[in-house]
Amino acid sequence: QGLGERCMHCGVMRLLCFSTGAVLLAILLLNVEAVICLSVPDNSSARSGGTPLAFMQRPINFLSTHARRLIPATLRGSNRSASSPQPAPVAGRAFPQQRREGFWFRLRNGGLCMSASAPSALNPLLSDDLFPQFDKVSADHVVPGITELIKESTANLKNLESDLESGVKVPAEELIMRVERMSDKVGRSWGVVNHLKGVKDTEELRKAVETVQPEVVNLNLAIAQSDKIYQAWKAIRESSEWASLSEAHQTIIANEIRDAELAGVSLEGEKKESFNKIQQELAQLSTKFSNNVLDGTKAFSIKITDKRRVEGLPQSALALAADSAKRKGDEKAFPEEGPWLFTLDGPSLMPVLQYAKDRALREELYRQHVTKASDLSRPKEDGSSIDNTPLIRQILTLRQQKAELLGYKNFAEVSCASKMASPKDALELMSDLRKSGYEAAQKELKDLQAFAAERGHEGTLEPWDEGYYAELYRQEKLAFNEEDLRPYLPLPSVLKGLFSLAKRHAAPVWHKDVQFFEVLRGGEPVAYLYLDPYSRPEEKRGGAWMDEVAARSKAMGGKGGVRLPVAHMVCNQSPPVGGEPSLMTLREVETLFHEFGHAMQHMMTRQDDGLISGIRGVPWDAVELPSQWAENWCYDKKTMDSMALHYKTGEPIPSDLWEKVLAAKTYRAASRLLRQLQFSVTDLTIHAEGIPEGGSPHDVYKKVAETYLVSPPMEQDRFLCGFSHIFAGGYAAGYFSYKWAEVLSADCFEAFEEVGLDNEDKVRETGARFRDTVLAMGGGRDAAKVFVDFRGRPPRADALLRHEGLVAAK
Repeated sequence: QGLGERCMHCGVMRLLCFSTGAVLLAILLLNVEAVICLSVPDNSSARSGGTPLAFMQRPINFLSTHARRLIPATLRGSNRSASSPQPAPVAGRAFPQQRREGFWFRLRNGGLCMSASAPSALNPLLSDDLFPQFDKVSADHVVPGITELIKESTANLKNLESDLESGVKVPAEELIMRVERMSDKVGRSWGVVNHLKGVKDTEELRKAVETVQPEVVNLNLAIAQSDKIYQAWKAIRESSEWASLSEAHQTIIANEIRDAELAGVSLEGEKKESFNKIQQELAQLSTKFSNNVLDGTKAFSIKITDKRRVEGLPQSALALAADSAKRKGDEKAFPEEGPWLFTLDGPSLMPVLQYAKDRALREELYRQHVTKASDLSRPKEDGSSIDNTPLIRQILTLRQQKAELLGYKNFAEVSCASKMASPKDALELMSDLRKSGYEAAQKELKDLQAFAAERGHEGTLEPWDEGYYAELYRQEKLAFNEEDLRPYLPLPSVLKGLFSLAKRHAAPVWHKDVQFFEVLRGGEPVAYLYLDPYSRPEEKRGGAWMDEVAARSKAMGGKGGVRLPVAHMVCNQSPPVGGEPSLMTLREVETLFHEFGHAMQHMMTRQDDGLISGIRGVPWDAVELPSQWAENWCYDKKTMDSMALHYKTGEPIPSDLWEKVLAAKTYRAASRLLRQLQFSVTDLTIHAEGIPEGGSPHDVYKKVAETYLVSPPMEQDRFLCGFSHIFAGGYAAGYFSYKWAEVLSADCFEAFEEVGLDNEDKVRETGARFRDTVLAMGGGRDAAKVFVDFRGRPPRADALLRHEGLVAAK
């Protein structure tokens, strides 16, 4: 199915939706009293009862039952003490130092220079509000706003360096807070710009980002390479003060020292100049890669007028395709009669590959999907190429040069310097998992080929055949069709069971469909969350991700308070069409739980230092633990009963259908496992060994496939040209983090299974322990120690294999 099995910067295959289950987890684990929708879209659903808020009016009833499963009842609803942190206005924004390629540290760029600018006094990017003025930010604001904030941060840096140079003793806590404050505001505003570029992309915004991005990179380098700050950190570590510091502060200092070294603080002269030039070029290439993927996705569409060509497609897919045609000018397009417009956007593409009887249609969309943004793609209207292959070569070359400047053999070693696993550890795990799944995957393919042959298929199954026959097999052999679940998972009904109260609020949003939520505990807010649920392929990149808007921070709280965390979740779910609500698949619900797992860790952190609160400072191969752990609750009946209600009858999922869901859970699990291993090993290999002389990056992908896939990719496969995770995101030489963390997450969920999922008291007790360790500690404690704090021992892979229906290889 291509890239997106999981999360934060996912590919188009994984769609995110927002459901009761997500906030149920919040209520269960965060000791949350309620989650309140503070703004809802005007076009929620035709079934909203006449007003946009009508579907939210029924009070939830599971707060008094399932809400208590995972937390001590004595904690719920307790009043916050006078000493508890109060919400505080934003006094600035951290430009986090501990992670150079994280989801909060994104250096993306665009095209040409700006031709106009907005007056600073009217620039929303200069606002100190906790909630950014998303609705007011335009491309014209980017250059003047970010430029002014860079000047402010540069002045802060010089002031701190001056104090350090003059011999003024700066205690550890003060230094930590000053470093965070130094560039909090510019980092936060730059995050707003890049967020808008991901969800509301325009050529003007691309140009603005490209214009100012070099200065943003320069600022980050200036901070990261400040020798005076670096020496101050080292002096504290070697002083008598070190022993008196908290574990969290020691962790921050250790991270700062490590990351300064990875940022080239020790380089001098030409080597430093070369390093900084590489960083600038990598930032530009990363954004160009991302732009090409988006342009390649938008470039293709196919209009179908012949009913025979859409046979087999479910009503939900036909309705979306007709709606797409209508939005492109076909006023008389209807689901039953057409015309139908299909694109490479996930909600449009996947149903065709899964259900369409027309093999030629499946082949055309599949080929377009796996060759987008490649040498096989058509150029843009202006004649410019969107081929990412040369960009991949340049990125890999520059990363290798960077590694050598830092004294490493290859970039894989650089990437893993801040992770739990070394490249060797990661490859060993991938190899072990392959042994457990390869034979099972061979059998899955053999069974599928035999099944297809029985139904008239001749010859070998091609990539565009496998999804189609796999779905037929599941329907016939397992008597389960994913579409049967959709009526039980409508977004409006899910939201009915999600909140106890809904009201409009003035929090600015970037699109009318965006919703804004307030998370309460003891009647007081503890965090905030934005949700952007629906696909907009003309302006929004594919996939699903969670990112931060603001981190919990004492330094940025002001007046002795703590700034509360704010997150956003972005997805590409099918929008409501034809008067029906948006109906979700179980896979989409899993994706929600995955992304909300990330959001929970960010929102429920108890760390008050912004440099390590929430998702900050958590190693890349541990940050996926909460997200993948959360997915397991999609198969807990009590959790599903609280969220899955038929959009017409209000009935829960019938028991016989639920049994089919459970039986189908491990269907083709071995094939899915190998596909993820293929991505991970390709990523590690290409960053450790590079591209063979005279070859191409696609040769590396195909070579790894010889070992890790049971059926080879097609000759024209250009998957890497769309692999934004590693070439435009934070997963370079780190895609293995998903499987590494999945071992941890499965082991953690096994702790709940061991006490019995029906044992309310024990589940609640275990949930509180999970909350107070994995979710609360952020980056303030070594990830391996945090796991042991919860589990009582080091991790084992047994639970993962059991959950996948596999057995450990001897």
